[in-house]
Amino acid sequence: MTFSVKDLKMQFDGTTIFDHVTFTVQNDDWLTITGESGSGKSTLLRIIAGLVDATSGTITLDSKNQWDYDISTYRQDVSYAVQSAQLFGKTVRDNLDLPFQVRNQTPDVNRELTLLRAMDLPESFLDKDVHELSGGQRQRVGVARNLLFPPKVLLLDEISTGLDAETKKTIWALIQQMQDRYHFAILSVTHDGEEIKHANAIMTLEDGEATINERTN
Repeated sequence: MTFSVKDLKMQFDGTTIFDHVTFTVQNDDWLTITGESGSGKSTLLRIIAGLVDATSGTITLDSKNQWDYDISTYRQDVSYAVQSAQLFGKTVRDNLDLPFQVRNQTPDVNRELTLLRAMDLPESFLDKDVHELSGGQRQRVGVARNLLFPPKVLLLDEISTGLDAETKKTIWALIQQMQDRYHFAILSVTHDGEEIKHANAIMTLEDGEATINERTN
């Protein structure tokens, strides 16, 4: 798998947020994006996720342009997880069934329960009302939903901001375990120094420009 961003530019109301953003990630890569507030980190992920149009530039997955994909197929391959997971329906089951339903598959309860357990949530949570979940529980369910069908590229937009240390540890351990098993690439935005240590490359957005530094773990 090869995922490439080339000469990406974003302007808003005549102001350039960033320009000439270029990078490539492949299987097992973990690129973390850092920068000051307002530097365009989350905007970049939203563009990559297909939620916002860039001013110019190209995004390709396995040499195919982002917009040449059926958008549903693209978003299955390039999965986007956000800081405050948006849960749907009434129960946790409704949310974990959704990835199966969009693929016209019968929900696999065993897979759902396996991910709940990996997120340190009891099996009884499957039928728990989503409105009764704490912020940390909601986030774990949201990330589990992203991982039921491992993507080719996983986008993580400050997913552990505001969470306690144990919840962070649980979430990141599962993500690392899943990447080790399924070899997807990760693009993450974070301000957390401990989380940055997971990455094998760091991109810094500053004054509209992107600088990438390779690192070894």
